[in-house]
Amino acid sequence: MAGEEDSRSANVAASQRRHDGVYAQLRDAILTLRLLPGARIAERQLEKMLGSSRTPIREALHRLEADGLVLRGERSHVVAPIDLAELMEVFEYREHIESAIVRLACQRATPSDVERIREIIDVALHDDGHELWFEIGTDFHLELAKLSGNRFLIRAMNDIMTRVARARWMIASMPENRTTAHREHSHILDLILAGRTAEVVEIIVNHTRFVQENLAKAIRETRSRFRAEGLDIIDKN
Repeated sequence: MAGEEDSRSANVAASQRRHDGVYAQLRDAILTLRLLPGARIAERQLEKMLGSSRTPIREALHRLEADGLVLRGERSHVVAPIDLAELMEVFEYREHIESAIVRLACQRATPSDVERIREIIDVALHDDGHELWFEIGTDFHLELAKLSGNRFLIRAMNDIMTRVARARWMIASMPENRTTAHREHSHILDLILAGRTAEVVEIIVNHTRFVQENLAKAIRETRSRFRAEGLDIIDKN
């Protein structure tokens, strides 16, 4: 009996890993714009693309709907368009969430916690890779959320970073943005380490607004090029 239960548990775990893997692959393809906003995605297409059966694909699409990255169409799913107004609303929300995060981080973070994050962001100084800079920028804010020790803030930050990821990917290749981001990230860590709550809240708000303005500017300035490449961008202005 024990052997049968162990075998059953192993099969369930293996199945879950396959399902998680399909979700991760599809999510990554959307966030890095290999699947363009507005593109129709059929289950058969994904079977060939991912080498997977239909059941994990359907589960992945359901999860991606919850993430706001996929919409259900009449006959197929559609990669959600980039909606500039929605993006700006996410940044308004982010400003309040991340302010709460750094307040708690000033109270709860240890020096070793802070230095661990500093090591993560410093890796990018020795590598100009587009993907690495994008990943480290994401990791910084998610690791910062963990310093708060609050599960709800961590969950909220995960959702925020998912919803802004495609727009961030568009500007991650700009060297001037990378340099500014690293400098500001380092300063935020210095202030948390020193417990200077009011200052770090001000810096995180300014940092968030800077990124927001940069994204909006980049999207609007290159909107015609993005649309020519097949990117579906909604901008009512």
